[in-house]
Amino acid sequence: MLIHTLKSLIATLSVGLMFTVADSVQAADPGIGESTITLGMSAPFSGPNGAYGKEMKEGAMAYFAQLNATGGIHGRKVELLALDDGYETDKTVANTRKLINEQKIFALMAYYGSSPTTEAMKVFAEARVPLIGTISGAGSLRTPVNRYMFHLRASYADETEAIVNHLVGLGITQIAVFYQNDGFGKSGLDGVVATLARHKLKPVAVGSVERNSLDVAAAVTQIAKGNPQAVIMATLYKPTAEFIRQMRKAGQVPQFSTLSPIGADLLVAEMGAKEAHGIGISQVMPYPWNDTIPAVKEYHKAIQAHAKHGNYSYYGIEGFLNAKLVADALKKVGKDPTREKLVSTLENGTFDLGGYRVGYSPTSHNGSRFVDLTVLGRDGRVLR
Repeated sequence: MLIHTLKSLIATLSVGLMFTVADSVQAADPGIGESTITLGMSAPFSGPNGAYGKEMKEGAMAYFAQLNATGGIHGRKVELLALDDGYETDKTVANTRKLINEQKIFALMAYYGSSPTTEAMKVFAEARVPLIGTISGAGSLRTPVNRYMFHLRASYADETEAIVNHLVGLGITQIAVFYQNDGFGKSGLDGVVATLARHKLKPVAVGSVERNSLDVAAAVTQIAKGNPQAVIMATLYKPTAEFIRQMRKAGQVPQFSTLSPIGADLLVAEMGAKEAHGIGISQVMPYPWNDTIPAVKEYHKAIQAHAKHGNYSYYGIEGFLNAKLVADALKKVGKDPTREKLVSTLENGTFDLGGYRVGYSPTSHNGSRFVDLTVLGRDGRVLR
């Protein structure tokens, strides 16, 4: 009788333990395995802007390779599933759904572009999946605060403010704007207009180009009429290069300044060092060739080990620091991560990524306001 009772008790405990383990597995968010954490990314790896996404992905993968080689995060290695969206909004939305619903990722990172991210936000926010790191400074993505989106870089308003203040400080007041007709470009335009207004100024001319287009003729005609001393360009490298070429053919030689999304190395490759000389570029990441900064030194080491080259770039280090931010936040979350724990950890934390610091609160997910003004030298190098 005693033996029968003990057998029944053991059987009951075993069943109870099975249910407890099952409940524990069911409680884990998607993307969290026994030995892996799966993240998702959507960016352009093809098309006119494919080089941007490739550099970002390379930087992120270099960091995760370094991280995984030392044991990962609390014993789990990080896997990054990166899908190509060609900088097209509908593809970004489709990729977001696929990553969440089919690939079962835990969190998203390093999305590229203002308009694509704006539409994807409707998908990941509804699913309560956090996106950490947006390659966009658009104000529309920052206000109001979306609980499930965290920015690594400064806003376009921060960048344009720095550029306008610098130009006006030099006595340049006849300023025009060339912008991409989407969320990115319009945010840049708004930032220039707002800062000029604080100086009691207005743009002398405004022209635009459609996303993924090189048809800049109308913008050149419109802006040339204003005879500007400077043109601030909220555009990407191919239309920027074409616009500058056509402006110069029209006899216009203003100071050309552009925002960080341009990608300095890509602009130089497109135009050649001689033609790119003197173009000003605002930057929102640490100078990627200054290895006295701990984050940059770590980036160099990781790229050399993972990619076997030393072609450093602003997009590369942004992808690297984005990956490091995700990893540092997950380390703080602990051994049993959930999406909500990750959001809470980010919202109540500051992160030193090696001399590049970001911080968040429930009322601000902006991360950083760091802006550095640079110019392209005669040999195509970025000078500070």
